[in-house]
Amino acid sequence: MFFLKSIALFILAGFCEIGGGYLIWLWLKEGKPIWYGVIGGLILALYGIVATLQTANFAKTYAAYGGIFIILSFIWANKMDNYSPDKYDTVGAMIALIGVSIIYYSPRA
Repeated sequence: MFFLKSIALFILAGFCEIGGGYLIWLWLKEGKPIWYGVIGGLILALYGIVATLQTANFAKTYAAYGGIFIILSFIWANKMDNYSPDKYDTVGAMIALIGVSIIYYSPRA
């Protein structure tokens, strides 16, 4: 159950961070109304709250989240900006996922 809950929280945090950042990006880089930026900022704050729901300490949570963020960023870019990750993007993301798994889920003595 720990595994499923932590994955769900990582995904929720990722969508909050990427979604909030994307709204700010649209506001500042693509001339969308200021409310895009305001909502984006609120969603980014929510990301910080969601991350605290993980049971691990700050260091492990944020280190592991970094790898999850890489994968979610490529998924978001594919769906929202029609970006297709190439083989190097994919290999790099898989290496990050392996690192996340070692950092966050390896049993400790």
